[in-house]
Amino acid sequence: MAWWREVSPGPEPAMFGTAVAKSMYAALYGELAPHAPLDGLSQDAYSLFYARSAAMGWLTPAVEGASGGLWGMNDAGAGPDSGPHPPRVAWFQVTLTGPPPGGVLPVQPFLSCAGDVAARLGTLRLDALQVLLAGQDAPIAGDLASPSNMRVARPLLDSLNWFGDCDPGLRAPARVTLDGGPDSSVRAAAPAIAHWIQEVRQDVFACDSFSLADDDHLILPPTPLDEPRPGTPHHRVTFCGTLAEWSLDALGWLAAFLTDVSSRHGISTPLMLAADRTGMPNSPIA
Repeated sequence: MAWWREVSPGPEPAMFGTAVAKSMYAALYGELAPHAPLDGLSQDAYSLFYARSAAMGWLTPAVEGASGGLWGMNDAGAGPDSGPHPPRVAWFQVTLTGPPPGGVLPVQPFLSCAGDVAARLGTLRLDALQVLLAGQDAPIAGDLASPSNMRVARPLLDSLNWFGDCDPGLRAPARVTLDGGPDSSVRAAAPAIAHWIQEVRQDVFACDSFSLADDDHLILPPTPLDEPRPGTPHHRVTFCGTLAEWSLDALGWLAAFLTDVSSRHGISTPLMLAADRTGMPNSPIA
């Protein structure tokens, strides 16, 4: 069953329609060992995500004319599914309510909130992550990608010190797949994106290689990029490297960074990011 049938009532939205273009969706795969239930309290993913979003100032009130916040709540759920290994143990969907602050898609707070909810529900062992990244408008002309101009959004650079003192023992090999669905521009931009990951001064993700080969991609079901009609193409690129730490925090920064860099290379459609800790032998980046 396609994910939008689970989380949103009414007709199925097209992948690149307005509704999905303004959505963020995250699925956590692995194991969630539940805590013992607390007497008199109902612990469900939707209520906890709503409460945590509101407490952190990330939730836009669901009233006409409301301002502030980053997203409106759509739906959430927790509990292992019956799909293939690794099982999906929790998922969350929100709708963005305005332009991203500082031009950075708020993936870090979104995944931080998801992680806080998972921690309240149980003990999470995260084996893989899937995130739908809303499409970004192209940057202004002076910020477009060029060989001599490697700019990224300022908030991404300002947060790098947070990862600067990570224990080297926490570094983890990671595979990250970007899926552009029927939009082939992600494949065309893959060498330039990989080059930017290497050349921009950041220690969150050291990229060793990238691949366009079908056998190298990480594909996690269900995928919002699957439109209702069969035969929809998927254009993917997979990056292999090392994360500063295997955490939702580091993955959130990397997802926001890849969204920003992709937009600077002409990609404005939503992307699906999938990540796991499986190493993958690839050809090095030229």
